[in-house]
Amino acid sequence: MERLISPAGLARCVPFFLFMALLALRGQLPADGSGFIDPRWVYGLSVLVVSGSLLWFWRRYGELARGLGLSWQEWLLSIAVGVVVYLLWVRLDHPWMMLGEATASFKPVDAEGQLIWSLVIVRWIGAALMVPVMEELFWRSFLMRWVDNPDFEQVDPRRTTLKAVVLSTVVFMLAHTQWLAAIVAGLAYAWLYRRTGKLWAPIVAHAVTNGVLGIWVVIWGNWQFW
Repeated sequence: MERLISPAGLARCVPFFLFMALLALRGQLPADGSGFIDPRWVYGLSVLVVSGSLLWFWRRYGELARGLGLSWQEWLLSIAVGVVVYLLWVRLDHPWMMLGEATASFKPVDAEGQLIWSLVIVRWIGAALMVPVMEELFWRSFLMRWVDNPDFEQVDPRRTTLKAVVLSTVVFMLAHTQWLAAIVAGLAYAWLYRRTGKLWAPIVAHAVTNGVLGIWVVIWGNWQFW
């Protein structure tokens, strides 16, 4: 009997779905911490669980295990794309650009309004280091190529079709509250993957976007973006 999904595909899906399951759990817990656990620390749990799953499957990520392999031009391009996506993301937040409201917001402050730095650090590490690897493995490395061929590892990212880019970006959009910003980000990361043929390029761009966004959120207190 033919497998529904290959071991390589499973390795890219499991971390993503673990993250989404824990996100859903966080969204169901009382925001005031009156439940059995402060929902903000569920994010810390997701960082541990998802990072652990990524390490467990690491040998399955051939395109990552071989090292970054980016030229200095690709580094600069990836960083530039990440910064541009950040600049657009914080501006594309008008009501008509939103799909409802986030169910698992993250505000790392105490009752007096003081920052809880342990929560800030955990949130930033998760957003800037763990999420880019986990999401790019799922959205770009797996889904974008799988649309063209279920045997996705045989698909050269530089030859993925427009259909694959569009469909994977639409699904990527549905997983985010800021739908227009998500389309921009999804297309930018997909273009970078397609242009370089290297998954590390969109990972670096995604990490720059989330890392700079996190610093901006903490400095200005714009918690709605977290």
